[in-house]
Amino acid sequence: MDDSPGGRRVRSAPARPLQGRVAVVTGAARGVGEALARSLSGAGMQVALLGRERATLLATAGSLPGRSMCVECDITDRTALVDAARRVEAELGPASVVVANAGIAVSGPFDRTAAELWQRVIDVNLTGSANTARAFLPQLGATRGYFLQIASTAAFGAAPMMSAYCASKAGAESFALSLRGEVEPDGIQVGIAYLHWTGTDMLTGIDDDPVLEALRRNQPRPARRIHSTAEVAQWLTQGITRRSPHIYAPPWLRWCQPLRPLFPALVARTARRELRAHPGGTRSSRGEVLGTGGHADWNSYRASRSTPRSDP
Repeated sequence: MDDSPGGRRVRSAPARPLQGRVAVVTGAARGVGEALARSLSGAGMQVALLGRERATLLATAGSLPGRSMCVECDITDRTALVDAARRVEAELGPASVVVANAGIAVSGPFDRTAAELWQRVIDVNLTGSANTARAFLPQLGATRGYFLQIASTAAFGAAPMMSAYCASKAGAESFALSLRGEVEPDGIQVGIAYLHWTGTDMLTGIDDDPVLEALRRNQPRPARRIHSTAEVAQWLTQGITRRSPHIYAPPWLRWCQPLRPLFPALVARTARRELRAHPGGTRSSRGEVLGTGGHADWNSYRASRSTPRSDP
């Protein structure tokens, strides 16, 4: 308690509001998820890291300054997520913060992308987020916690050659908005984070595609900057601390919200120009998974599909 100049006693805000609470981060093996787990641990939270790459998860968890645990699981597997939620509660306690961060991307023409691969992006980025919320909502209800959906500026204006990713991120945004209205009466708050160009391995090869490279090149100079995962994690941590309904990384993105109706037309015009300038070349390439994390998920998924089930 602090004494104010007027003689009234004012309750001071806690210096570290996240101290001792439990956070769950999906897709925590690398990229933004790893950086966020590190940032939240530095803020005093106990962190549960969920992801596909066991060795990487263990290495990250072991390097955190605070108490942590990791669970290797596929977020498209509801049973595995329910089991992960039980383990988190048993080992660390009920979650106060859950971050649906896991995501993969595919670059390439829609009609040259394998249907199963396109569907996998939707399953991980959209259905996986819903599965994460479903598994942890009971804990968030008990703690009156905070669920953060990681979205993207891909929800602002869909880019050609990224149809699955853009559709999934727009869907994830809509899911979070719907969920917010349902759970707010229970004391659970839902935030949406909009990430722009971030230095993850998912960006590898983006500039090799003339359309995607042109979209980035035609943005204003500040909008072209690639932000480090550590920088993005700090912005996310600040928003989590405030239980913000919207988090923008970088912060200036908030001023783009009123302009969203303009973006689809601007993106379409740039894409049309570049496709005409590169006839055949871009359209002939096959859809490919982006980044090490994306390949790890896709390879694990294919391996699980090809493994014959034994009869009980």
